[in-house]
Amino acid sequence: MFTVMDIEQPTTEQEAYSILTKRKNNQVIGGSAFLRMGKKRIGTGVELSKLNLDYIKEVDNYVEIGAMTTLRTLETSTILKESFGEIISDSLRDIIGVQFRNVVTVGGTVFSKYGFSDLIVALLSLDTEVELFNAGRMKLDDFLVKECEKDLLTKIYIKKADKKAAYKSLRNAKSDYPILNVSVSNDKGGFKICIGARPQRAVVARLASDYLSRNELNDANIDKALDLITEDVSFGTNMRGTKEYREAISKVLVKRAITEVI
Repeated sequence: MFTVMDIEQPTTEQEAYSILTKRKNNQVIGGSAFLRMGKKRIGTGVELSKLNLDYIKEVDNYVEIGAMTTLRTLETSTILKESFGEIISDSLRDIIGVQFRNVVTVGGTVFSKYGFSDLIVALLSLDTEVELFNAGRMKLDDFLVKECEKDLLTKIYIKKADKKAAYKSLRNAKSDYPILNVSVSNDKGGFKICIGARPQRAVVARLASDYLSRNELNDANIDKALDLITEDVSFGTNMRGTKEYREAISKVLVKRAITEVI
């Protein structure tokens, strides 16, 4: 359980950022789902419901998503399904339950860079950008390796492109956190392979992605790409699985995803 000493509901992003950065223990209050799982004392909670950030809309060649949009809204969005197929809904459907997904927000999930996040690994295989009030707009790939600093994530953008993408995961139980999750996209032979819940945050398996993109698509080259995953992606051990187990199942899940997108 967490304790909030005060709550502010700013009406502009500038006001929200000013309140957030005024004191070290001020924090954005979104769905608060993961805050409830630990003990924390928050000075001022910055509640964003008056900033009109709950939306999904098409803007030029992108789908724009506000930070206060819930995971359930993403899961059921016809715009996302028409633009990107089932990858987003596939990545969200096993997250605890519908009630939980009706609370958790896109902004809280992406900004926190959770290692176990199903959504982040799915977004990483697409052409996704994030917009921060202070740091500006950047690729999700760059944001995930950027040093953490207090900022306000306001929206994300996913570029519409003629690519196929798939998400796969392994869990001990349907609503449990993933032991490992992966996503693969195929843009006319250009592959992007992403690995998450390692248990660290999601990363791109660049050696495997580059090899598969540059070579003829056959069983031998797919197997070679799978072997390259462990050369630039590190895996670890936690209560859900060992390093060795994650390394082994990464090849199985990625191969299934590759098969789906080709």
